[in-house]
Amino acid sequence: MELLEREESLANLTAWLGSTVHFGGSIALVAGEAGIGKTALLRAFAGRQRDRRVLWGACDAMATPRALAPLHDIARQARGGLRAAIASGESRDAVFNAALDELDHEPGALIVLEDMHWADEPTLDLLRYLGRRIHLTCALLVVTYRDDETGPRHPLRAAIGDLPRASTRSILIPPLSEFAVTQLANQRGRPVKDLHAITGGNPFLVIEALAAEAGAVPLSVRDAMLARVARLSPAARELAELASIIPGSAESWLIDAAGRVDDTQIEACLGIGLVRDDDGAIAFRHDLARRALEASLSPARRRSLHHRVLSILASRPGIAAARLAHHADGARTAHAVLRFAPAAALHAASVGARREAVSFYELGLRYAADLGAQQRAQLHEQLSHECALTGQHERAIEARRSALAIWHASTDRIKEGEALRWLSSLSRRAGDLATASEYGAAAVQMLEALPPQAELSMAYCNRAELDLESCDAESALEWSQRAVASAESLGCQRALAHALGTLGTARLASGDSSGWRDLDASLELALRGADQEEVARAYTRLAAMAIVRRRYGKAGLCVSEGLAYCAQRGFESFGLDLLAFRARLRFEQADWNGAGQDLEALLRSACTASSTRIAALQILGHLRIRRGDAEWGAPLEQACSLEGPTAPPQRTAALAAIRAEAAWLAGDRESVIREAEPAYELLRSKHDPCMKGELATWLWRAGALRVPPTDIEEPYALEIGGHWRGAACLWKGLGCPYEYASLLACHGAESEQRAALTIFEQISAAPAARLLRRRMRVQAVRGVPRGSRPSTRRHPLGLTRRQAEILALLSDGLRNSMIAKRLFVSTKTVDHHVSAILAKLGVPSRGQAVARAHRQLYAETHASPREPLDLHLRRHDAPSGQRIQLSRS
Repeated sequence: MELLEREESLANLTAWLGSTVHFGGSIALVAGEAGIGKTALLRAFAGRQRDRRVLWGACDAMATPRALAPLHDIARQARGGLRAAIASGESRDAVFNAALDELDHEPGALIVLEDMHWADEPTLDLLRYLGRRIHLTCALLVVTYRDDETGPRHPLRAAIGDLPRASTRSILIPPLSEFAVTQLANQRGRPVKDLHAITGGNPFLVIEALAAEAGAVPLSVRDAMLARVARLSPAARELAELASIIPGSAESWLIDAAGRVDDTQIEACLGIGLVRDDDGAIAFRHDLARRALEASLSPARRRSLHHRVLSILASRPGIAAARLAHHADGARTAHAVLRFAPAAALHAASVGARREAVSFYELGLRYAADLGAQQRAQLHEQLSHECALTGQHERAIEARRSALAIWHASTDRIKEGEALRWLSSLSRRAGDLATASEYGAAAVQMLEALPPQAELSMAYCNRAELDLESCDAESALEWSQRAVASAESLGCQRALAHALGTLGTARLASGDSSGWRDLDASLELALRGADQEEVARAYTRLAAMAIVRRRYGKAGLCVSEGLAYCAQRGFESFGLDLLAFRARLRFEQADWNGAGQDLEALLRSACTASSTRIAALQILGHLRIRRGDAEWGAPLEQACSLEGPTAPPQRTAALAAIRAEAAWLAGDRESVIREAEPAYELLRSKHDPCMKGELATWLWRAGALRVPPTDIEEPYALEIGGHWRGAACLWKGLGCPYEYASLLACHGAESEQRAALTIFEQISAAPAARLLRRRMRVQAVRGVPRGSRPSTRRHPLGLTRRQAEILALLSDGLRNSMIAKRLFVSTKTVDHHVSAILAKLGVPSRGQAVARAHRQLYAETHASPREPLDLHLRRHDAPSGQRIQLSRS
């Protein structure tokens, strides 16, 4: 088909590719619905690049995607270091580095990653990796995807959101106009009534309609495809049907091995929508057509074709297990599925594609009826493990229970005890502490009756972790010490790394600072043994305890390193835990915009564990209280609902402290006491200096603390003891501006109260600022600052109307002098406004301010990323009912 109405897209691609040599590489996102012509556009563009290097990779429409599929395609074309890195099974970092080298092999290279809506997690990580470094190359990386199949929660959307805005361009391919559709129809002498309405201007559907018999306009792709296939010879039809059951391309050697094929048959297939590349491989021009023909085949015919392809692929070395498993499933060949699906799962897990690993294990279990009991149990265990790592906790529990039933029937007590321990751990993650305790006790009882095994050490660790949930640090310490002793006597490094991490956590929880050495040793041991899961767990424990002990620098480092480690290896569950810790870290240090972004991601994910979701909801409620949002109670009620009647004391106390703060800000002394007193009594005998100190402070401020406690955190003890200035210095040194300003507001003189008011305004703590203003007016302080306007408080970035307007113009790339002319103000005035914007957003540059606003506004409102930032900024600032029209320069 002639390429119509794509001149602007081709011109943009040409300009972007040409600029890479002088200004650095960039990414072009090419989006559009299925059949809109993304591939046709890029093939036309690539065809014009006579003297440039072009590398092309595509994701496959398999039920379970092959890990890093487009990179394998590119490696075959590159035939250099990338191909060697993949073939040698090097680490993912080495493979990604080799891919980056390919991008920069020749200036002005064009690299295409096609159909990224089908990408697996490692391929999305590859996109992030290349995207962050694309400016260091001289290449144009083009990414195509179906925007109608990638909703707000699609993994690709998150990956696109992580790309650097300064290096990212986008093209949305529109449907053909009615004029273009009519032009095509007239060129073929086939004017068809209502053709544009029937096809919606979709080029693929237009092609199929024009290729159909005269007078018969197909209303679906299936009708169009079958009408064209019906005109093929039997031999050509055989070839087309064979290609239809192969996602991606059918290699020339595969076609030759499948049967006698001559050029006449291939030419006939090319006439119905297949394409042939330089290596002789054939594929459908559009996957919609392939799937339409595949769906038309009878079940027996599909099985026969899959069986033929499987027998050819299985006899050839170097074929990916994922591809073999796909055809084994299509052929309904149980022994082949059970051979290739677990192998594909192991490979997927090894490169971080853990969701794909789950799919392959589930595929194997569908064919496992005739397997031996032990093999079935092992498949259930492997599935449970991968589900746990990807946050699918209910499915993980279900699979582990199946394994437990098999081990129980087989009288393998070690395996049964291990299954009980796993079920205890999974139930704890799901928030069911009662069931977790039952499983945990049963595991210890069973394993202690057997000769010493590493499984017993892990069971002791599990008991310690349950006690930590219940704030029983003494019992947790005893169990963890037994776990370490058991692991050391067995010489099991994996169990020892796990046990040291549990011991370090228990020691810190009991006030023993030597726990830091245990946690560091746990991480070091796991890294030395290349035990990826234990490394991720060690980062998570270190981050958690560093935040609890207010070692914010150490916490930030652990969170950053841990998130990167987990993202590279597909540890989604650990990654979500670390994201929750970062949200708390940001909240406590008054980076409330950053905390809000993390919380939004946590609560949006269906894989967030119950315990992590509860913590996120509590932080969200606390954040809304400090900001003055009206709906602060909803997340706290949701957290209570998830907790149920058997919530651990720590989380019950945390919720009470949050509600006590809300009551204090509302000036309700009685409610402060009513919320804080029962929780304080609950923790009186527990060792929790942070939470006990916070509750005691609320009671002290409300005049209801009878006997000051002695085992609380130092800032709280100093305030209660009358040394509030010392407490304020500690909070300031820790980097907690809200707590620092609160002390100045409660106890300080007028100058200190004014300083507190300034801090509250800077961090958008509106309720605390209002409370302080009332106190200052009662004290007859003159000239109390009025505070920000309601429109500023309503703005999601805390900007005034003028600041929002200037930020919108900054997003257009205007300099301060140009903005001044546009707004009829002085350049110096604009300078002041820009400085205020940078301060409010906490960024050092104009470009970072625009990027920060873009991320936060779209994350909070779920607006379309295609909407210009200036429109979005000013919509927040528009008075009710007023529509602001903007002209872009």
